[in-house]
Amino acid sequence: MDSDLFSRRRAERFAQLLDEANGGRRHHVRSRADDELAALVAVSRRLTADRPDVEVDTEFRTGLRAMLVATAEREGVTAPAKTGLRGSLLPAMTGRRARARGAILVGVAAGAIALSGISAASENAVPGDALYGMKRSTERAQLALASSDISRGQLFLDFARTRLDEAATVRDDRLGFSAVLDDMDADTRQGVRLLTTVAAQRSDPAALDAVDTFLGGQRRAVSGLLDRSDHADRDRTRRSLALLDAAGRRADALREAIACGLPAPAASDALGPAPTTCPGDR
Repeated sequence: MDSDLFSRRRAERFAQLLDEANGGRRHHVRSRADDELAALVAVSRRLTADRPDVEVDTEFRTGLRAMLVATAEREGVTAPAKTGLRGSLLPAMTGRRARARGAILVGVAAGAIALSGISAASENAVPGDALYGMKRSTERAQLALASSDISRGQLFLDFARTRLDEAATVRDDRLGFSAVLDDMDADTRQGVRLLTTVAAQRSDPAALDAVDTFLGGQRRAVSGLLDRSDHADRDRTRRSLALLDAAGRRADALREAIACGLPAPAASDALGPAPTTCPGDR
């Protein structure tokens, strides 16, 4: 499927969902992207309802305006010079189409703000902090805005690194420590599965490079958590290390399968396609 068309359809569906959330007419359709986009809709509504006290500098404001104007031009909305941004982008459109186009622009603005000043305020939040929910919502918004499975896979691996940093911070709270490692492992599986699937479908090991880079640093960092004095916590940490080892074996097996020309594996599990052994290795 054409990636531009796919991204446009996601944007249009996001516009519909945001329109509905703001009291507009319900659209009796469902999309596979609805679950991902719901997180972005939630962030947009929170930004509208609870305006955070974040200082936006002039450079960011100028850049955001330029991005919105460029988006408006792509969407066929005229923006007369020397008028306010809100008044200039929407006056030529009325009814449902105006709400839909306006929702796209609001979503772009909400996403840009969420990924800038507001996310900066929450990026160091850990479980239990007031801003931790916003931090995780921002991550879900990033996933919703990602344009490809490779981008989403890399984001999940980035989030797994973030969860590891959080685990080191909450290590004195056994329940909190275990919960963060659970989230870290879930992000690891999602990221590895997306990237291995792309590699298998394209018969191209390039996507596996991101997996290898992630595993190298993540193994060292997770091993650093084994100095905990609590036996149960060490056992929990070893489970995360075992997952990383399994992901490494999967990536290696896929590289070998691609190198010897095997077709994309039919079998799959939480780490993605499970290749068979090359004929010469049996």
